[in-house]
Amino acid sequence: MDEEASRTARESLELVFRMSNILDTGLDRHTLSVLIALCDLGVNPEALATVVKELRRESIPDSVTTTPSIH
Repeated sequence: MDEEASRTARESLELVFRMSNILDTGLDRHTLSVLIALCDLGVNPEALATVVKELRRESIPDSVTTTPSIH
């Protein structure tokens, strides 16, 4: 990758990261970079979004997802 392409890629990732922060996605630069690369390889973005949501749901501790009992 030449210098210009590398600079453009870094700037694009920074823009995506800022948008991600505005939308409060909680995704870090590395994760966004991987997701972008997968999209560039032809992976369906909606399918990726579904996978990310599912992984997040699975990673939330049970104490957060269960409704507290009212005494």
